[in-house]
Amino acid sequence: MRLLRFDQAGRLLLTNFSGKTTPPYAILSHRWGNSEVLFADIANGNYKEKEGYRKIKFCAEQAAKDQLQYFWIDTCCIDKWNLSKLLRSINSMFCWYKDAKRCYVFLPDVSVPTTAAIAQQSDWEASFRASEWFRRGWTLQELIAPESVEFFSLEGQRIGDKRSLEQLVHEISNVPTEALQGFSLEKFTIKERIEWAKNRETTEEEGNVYCLLGILDVSMPASYGEGREKARIRLEAELNSSAPFLVPFSQNNNFVGGESQLAELEAKFFKGNQAAIVAIVGPGGTGKSQLALEFAYRTRQKNKSCSVFWIDASSIDGAHHSYTDIARKLKIPGWDDEKADVKQIVKLQLSRRDAGQSLLIFDNADSVKLSSNGTSAGRDASLVDYLPQSEHCSILLTTTNGDAARTVASHEIIELQEMEQDTAQSMLEQYLDTPVSRSEQQHAELLLQELSHLPLAIVQAAAYINARSITLQEYYTRLTKQRQADLDNIINVPDNKLQEYDRGSSVATTLHLSIEQIRHDSPLAAKYLFLAACVDRKDILLELLEAPSSREREDAIRILNSYKLVTRRPAESALDLHRLVHGALREWIWKRGMLGEWTQTAMARLCGVFPNNSHGNRITVTKKYNEAEELFLQVMETSLRVLGDEHPSTLTSMANLASTYRNQGRWKEAEELQATELGICSRVLGDEHPDTLTSMANLAFTLQSQGSISKAASLIENCCELQTEVLGPEHPDTVSSRETLAAWRLDTVQLKDEGDG
Repeated sequence: MRLLRFDQAGRLLLTNFSGKTTPPYAILSHRWGNSEVLFADIANGNYKEKEGYRKIKFCAEQAAKDQLQYFWIDTCCIDKWNLSKLLRSINSMFCWYKDAKRCYVFLPDVSVPTTAAIAQQSDWEASFRASEWFRRGWTLQELIAPESVEFFSLEGQRIGDKRSLEQLVHEISNVPTEALQGFSLEKFTIKERIEWAKNRETTEEEGNVYCLLGILDVSMPASYGEGREKARIRLEAELNSSAPFLVPFSQNNNFVGGESQLAELEAKFFKGNQAAIVAIVGPGGTGKSQLALEFAYRTRQKNKSCSVFWIDASSIDGAHHSYTDIARKLKIPGWDDEKADVKQIVKLQLSRRDAGQSLLIFDNADSVKLSSNGTSAGRDASLVDYLPQSEHCSILLTTTNGDAARTVASHEIIELQEMEQDTAQSMLEQYLDTPVSRSEQQHAELLLQELSHLPLAIVQAAAYINARSITLQEYYTRLTKQRQADLDNIINVPDNKLQEYDRGSSVATTLHLSIEQIRHDSPLAAKYLFLAACVDRKDILLELLEAPSSREREDAIRILNSYKLVTRRPAESALDLHRLVHGALREWIWKRGMLGEWTQTAMARLCGVFPNNSHGNRITVTKKYNEAEELFLQVMETSLRVLGDEHPSTLTSMANLASTYRNQGRWKEAEELQATELGICSRVLGDEHPDTLTSMANLAFTLQSQGSISKAASLIENCCELQTEVLGPEHPDTVSSRETLAAWRLDTVQLKDEGDG
C-alpha cells in the first residue's frame, strides 16, 4: 500500500509500505474529475497544475487537523497504467477503507457558503440528497467499510458524519442503519447486500459486480472487458463455492474426447480420503492441458469442498507467481512481505490437517528441475520442493517428459497417444460453425491426416475456416500449398526429431496461413502477435499491448482469439500462447529478419510498463526480460557473425542487450558490454559522435549504479565537456549530464565526509 504525505519543504511524497507496518492514515472518498493528479504526476512533480491538487491539499490539511501525517487517494496512490496492480488493488480496496482512521467524503456538487458559522441542514440537504456520490457503485464500500466517514462540501466545510447523519444517509443510500453503525456484514444476507448496489452506476459495466467484492467478502480477480454477465457468473460461482478455485482459464465448452482418460483420473483421485499424485504425459499439442482443465472443472462441479489451484510449472518464476496468487487467495499472513518464502508458507498452509481437500495442477512441468531467471523466487529448485505433504492434497502433473512424470508420480501415469480418426473428426466438427457434409468427408479425412490428428492444429484449422467462411476443400488446398512452401525453407531435421518436427510443423503451417490473413485484416492484431513472440509466452499482460483505445485493443485480441492463436485468462487481463505456437511464430519473424526489431519494441514496452524495480514488478516482469535477453543475445551473435563488430546494427544490439542486463540488475555484465560498445564507437565513429556520447553516458550510469561514483563522475564529466563542444551548453543532453555531474559530485563529498567521520 502506498501513502501520501507532505514533507517540511512542502513536497508531496509517495511512500510504499508493502510488507511493512502501515502507519495510521486518512483516506479520501470522491468522484473522479477530468483533471486528477495521477501516480505519474507525483513521480515527475507535475501535480500542482492539475485541478485535482485541490483535493490533495484538502485531504492533507484535514488529516493534519486529525493528527494524521499520511493519507491515501486512489487517483495517485494506485498506478492506473500498471494494470496488474490496478486489478489486484480492487480486492484490497475494502480493507484499505476499513483500516483508515478517517474517511473524508468530498462532495463537489454540494455547496455550503463559507461565511456561515454553522450551516443549516436546510441549506444543503437538497443537494446532499441529489449528490452523485450516492449514485456511484464504488462509493458504497467507501460508505460502509470505514468506522469514521465525514462529509465535506465543495468549499471544504464539514457537513457531518455518517453517525450524525445516519437517518438521512440511510434514506438516500438504502443501506440499513446497522450496517452504517459498523455491525458485521455477516448479519445481512448476500441478497440484501447485493440489493444495496442495485441503483448505483459504474463507468465500466463490470464495475457493478467488482464494487461488491469487499462487501461480500469475496476475493476474485477483476478482468475488465469480460462484460457484466460473465463477471456476475464468476461472482456467483465464488459465492456458491465453499472452497477456493484458482484456475486462470475458462472451461472449454468444445472439449471433445478424453472421456476414458477423465474416467481414469477420477478413479485415481479422491478414493476415500486418500490423496494421489498423477501425471499426464504426451507430446506438445496433444491436449494435456485441456484434459487437466476439464478435470479441474469437473472436480469443482462434483466436489464443492475441494480447493483447486492451477500452477504454471514451466519455470521457477511461473511457479512462484502461481504460489503468490494462492497465498493471496488464501489470505495467508505475510504473503506480501518481500522477504517471505511464498513456496514454504503455501506448502505449510496446504499441509495443515484443517486445510481441507485440495487439488494442485502443475501444468507444463517438462523438467523436475525448475530453472530460475534471477527473480526473488530464488535459485534453481526441484519441482518436488513445491509439493505439499498432506493426505488431503492431490497433485496432477502435465508434462512432455516421461522421466519427470516418473520422478514425481511413479507409476501413476496417463499417456496421451495420437488421436484416433473418429475422435479427430468429432473435434473438427465440434469446432466448425457449419456441419461437415457428406461431400466434404473425404477432404475432412485428408485434412486431418495433414494435421497429424493434432488437437491444437485441428482447432486452429477450424478457426481459420470459420473466420474466412471457406470450405474444407479450400482450406486443404491452401494448407498443402503453404506446407510445401514451408518444406522448401526448412533446414535438415535429425531423424530422431522427425516426429516432433511433424507435430510442430502442423501447427506452424496452420499458423503461417493465419498470420498472413491477420496481417491483411488487422495490422494491430498482427503487431500484438509479433510482440508476444518476443516475451514469455505465458501471462502476457494486456497493458503491454498498445492501442489508440481500449475498444481497438479488444477488437484486435478478439481477432487473435477467433483464430485460436491466444488464450485469454478470464480472471486476469493477460494472454497465453501455446508453446508450439510461440516457437513457430518466433521462427516466422526470425526468417523475415524482424526478430531484432520486434525484440526492441518489446523491450521498450516492458520498460514503459514496468519502469521501476519494485517487488511486484520484479515478480511479474523478470521472466519477460529473460525472454528478451535471449532474443537480443541471439540477434547480437548473428550480427557479429554476419555483419562484424563495427556495423551499426551490431552496436545497437549490444546496447539493447546491455540495457536488458541493467533492467535485470546484472550490472557487471552490463558494464563489460557497454565498455566494449564504447570502445568500438570511439574507434569507428570518433569521440564526438552522438552515439559515442550516448554510450559514454550509459556506461557512467551503470558504474554509478554499482557504487563506483568517482569513476562514474569522471566519465560523465568527460561526456559533458564533449557534449558542450558538439551539442552546445543548452542542449537537453548537455544540461542533463551537467545536472547529473553536480549530483554525483555531491554524493562523492558526502561519502568522503562520512568516511572521515
